[in-house]
Amino acid sequence: MQRTYVWDPVVRLFHWLLAAGFAANALFTDPEGDLHQYIGYAVAALIGVRLIWGLTGSSYARFSSFPLDAGAAAGQLSDIATGRVRHHPGHSPLGALMIYNLLLTLAGIGLTGYLMTTTTHWGTEWPEELHEVLVSWAEFSVVLHVAAVLFESRRTKVNLARAMVTGYKRLPETTAEPPR
Repeated sequence: MQRTYVWDPVVRLFHWLLAAGFAANALFTDPEGDLHQYIGYAVAALIGVRLIWGLTGSSYARFSSFPLDAGAAAGQLSDIATGRVRHHPGHSPLGALMIYNLLLTLAGIGLTGYLMTTTTHWGTEWPEELHEVLVSWAEFSVVLHVAAVLFESRRTKVNLARAMVTGYKRLPETTAEPPR
């Protein structure tokens, strides 16, 4: 196994701050309170930073390194079903789908949350209803994401959670890239 540097500090900090912000707002803050709004704005700012970093950041942080690819995602599902293991230095195809899902869902949560504070939509029901649907979808997605990380870590024998803490994945020599 070779240690491969994959996740730069911006990606790792974004990931853990986003997780903390979403968890705080979903589980601990009063949805009617100012703290809920401030955390929501911080989450929206994090998404903005991640969008910029996805265009300008390190190689594995760039969106071009994990394109939306339904065929590759289907291939990964086939690999799972047949027991074939392929190692991905960056995001796997299914991981890429989850990243885009979470970014879009959280951006939608931020937008609908903001709309509820505007005079134009004050008292209008649809932004609040959509906000709640998106939060439920995000909660489901987060549970699926964590389960998939645990499952894929065990299946591929690559500790994905540790990689998001340290920045390094331990990959077989055949898939690992030379140290940077």
